[in-house]
Amino acid sequence: MKLPRLLATAFGLLVAALPLAGQAQDRTVVTSERVRAELVAHAPDGVEPGKPVWVGLQLTHQPGWHTYWMNSGDSGLPTQLTWSLPTGVLAGDIAWPVPRKIPIGGLANYGYEGTVLLPVPLTVTPDFKPSLLSSALEVKLKANWLVCKKECIPEEGEFTLKLPVRSTTAANGQAFEAAFAAQPRPVPQLKGTVIPESTARIDGNALDVTVQGLPVDVRGKRLEFFPETAEVIETAGAWVQSWNGATWTARVPLSAQRSASPGVMPVVLATPEGQGYRSELKVVGAWPQVAAAPTVSPALEAALRSNAAASQTPSTTFAAALFGALLGGLILNLMPCVFPVLAIKVVGFTRHADDRRGTRIAGLAYAVGVMLSFVALGGAMLALRAAGEQLGWGFQLQSPAVVAALAALFTVLGLNLAGVFEFGAFLPSSVATLESRHPVVNSFLSGVLAVAIASPCTAPFMGASLGFAVGLPAVEALAIFGVLGIGMALPYLAASFVPAIARWMPRPGPWMDTFRRLMAFPLFATVAWLVWVLGQQSGIDGAGALLVLLVTLSMVVWALTLRGRARVALGALAFASLAFVAWWLGGAITREAPPAGAVAQAGERWQAWEPGRVDQLVANGQPVFVDFTAAWCVTCQVNKKATLSNRDVLADFDAGKFTLLRADWTRRDPAITAALAQLGRSGVPVYVVYRPGRAPQVLSELLSVQEVRAALGSSL
Repeated sequence: MKLPRLLATAFGLLVAALPLAGQAQDRTVVTSERVRAELVAHAPDGVEPGKPVWVGLQLTHQPGWHTYWMNSGDSGLPTQLTWSLPTGVLAGDIAWPVPRKIPIGGLANYGYEGTVLLPVPLTVTPDFKPSLLSSALEVKLKANWLVCKKECIPEEGEFTLKLPVRSTTAANGQAFEAAFAAQPRPVPQLKGTVIPESTARIDGNALDVTVQGLPVDVRGKRLEFFPETAEVIETAGAWVQSWNGATWTARVPLSAQRSASPGVMPVVLATPEGQGYRSELKVVGAWPQVAAAPTVSPALEAALRSNAAASQTPSTTFAAALFGALLGGLILNLMPCVFPVLAIKVVGFTRHADDRRGTRIAGLAYAVGVMLSFVALGGAMLALRAAGEQLGWGFQLQSPAVVAALAALFTVLGLNLAGVFEFGAFLPSSVATLESRHPVVNSFLSGVLAVAIASPCTAPFMGASLGFAVGLPAVEALAIFGVLGIGMALPYLAASFVPAIARWMPRPGPWMDTFRRLMAFPLFATVAWLVWVLGQQSGIDGAGALLVLLVTLSMVVWALTLRGRARVALGALAFASLAFVAWWLGGAITREAPPAGAVAQAGERWQAWEPGRVDQLVANGQPVFVDFTAAWCVTCQVNKKATLSNRDVLADFDAGKFTLLRADWTRRDPAITAALAQLGRSGVPVYVVYRPGRAPQVLSELLSVQEVRAALGSSL
């Protein structure tokens, strides 16, 4: 197989096949089983400087579900809106409607049920110039919201809306007017009168609130009290209120876990009818000392102290990390994801077994390609982490575009191995002879390809070394990545330099062509796995779109092998089909699927991992087993099928009354990345046993039934 030519052509075809930016259709509605989210707009006078332009996210909740206000109360998170707008257009803050108090057991939250619109004003400046091709203002929104019932599920959506510049947008005017009416009004200031200042006086562990200037028609009514500053008052605590003429007073308990000490407290007071009034209270007195907020469980804190102590001996620990990286790289050759490339190298090695000098040079080039690729991946990961991104090993496969590109590349590789085409049949002679003229480049690119395929895998000893590397200075961290590459290249390097190993190889013969065609099937299996991975990231529509794209790409490759007029006619048709499919379905490949439910359905063993969930369960005396996994991690899938589904292991889970949590890292999740870092890891798989009163126990990457049962039995 002629790898340099194959890579060049495959990636050239990928340029045409990858989805083009801006081709996705406008999307204004995202729907889940819990919430319907829609991006709406209100521009009654068109889009011009000085004219009112409003956009907003309208959330329609299913019965029993709710999302949160700017201060969510005892739990939850406020809805977050991130806007992408053209030059000259600025987005303001959310004009939050008055929330309602939502009791949850012994806690209380502030949020919304039913239908709520969160309006945001847009300021159009004279710098805004609509495109000559489209006289519209394009508004893009990425929204995140937490929707809760008894359980809480994080959801998100990306929206695009185009507002005509020269005509009005008023179809949602009634919804915006209702949202404006639901916003709290400032406490009125009467002309010609001096209204005493509204205050919040600190008295021990309570606030004595005094609000002046409320309207006459509000006086005497019982009001709800919503502070905009979170984590100050005891949200669910008992409090009293009264009226003294025009003055409203209340005594509100402070939170025992108070984390803020504001000098001014903005608050919203709401009548039983839902009308709100906003006042800024001047805080009088000194705040009590802030209680230390609990961060992690005692068990996890002990483990972190242990890790910190270990890091104080850098010489021995660094040496151990290098040795672990070397062993991990060696074992990585046994991972199923690396097998197709190694098989290709075996064929090439056998073909040139009599050329000892050429074989040694090829072995060195392959080793350099592997090592530099590991260093490049490690450097990219460290650079992005330094820039604030929460990333770990295998981060590139969290991108649907990368997964789709690899699937296309392996499809072309598989077709070549299967004998569907030979590059020499349709490439220029200058390109067709690249392999013979540059065998070193061919071997180097083989090493690059091996690392690309191996990146989803984590071998034993490898996880701890990489987790340690991310906390080191750049030079030492990159040294660990380089040694990992040396470990992976070592077997092939040894076969290149040791004649005894070379004599074990079979002699060249007709079997090589059969073996080559046989090796196409592991590559096609890899494509099937990548399509499944993309389905986890972009949903069934994304996986189906990728399959259509791969079929069209295969037609392009086949058409290029034809001769004469058939090649011109069918080749043009194939390329046109590929371009059309990429334009039509490209957005479905890169679009993220709606987030899955955060809690398992009744009868399912595994529940979704959430930040803080482990600490809560362990604090209640519950043992926990956490599986940090990803769909693109081959080792994870092997462990899941072979070990975690074993009947004896499941029986031990039940006997120990373990809560089973699964942290899915298929798509980028900064919370999971941070949790892995706390455990001294930077990639998956990671398996952890948590027990009350003990430090977390991290198991090996390649799980065995005996290891898991021993770990579970020690907690019984």
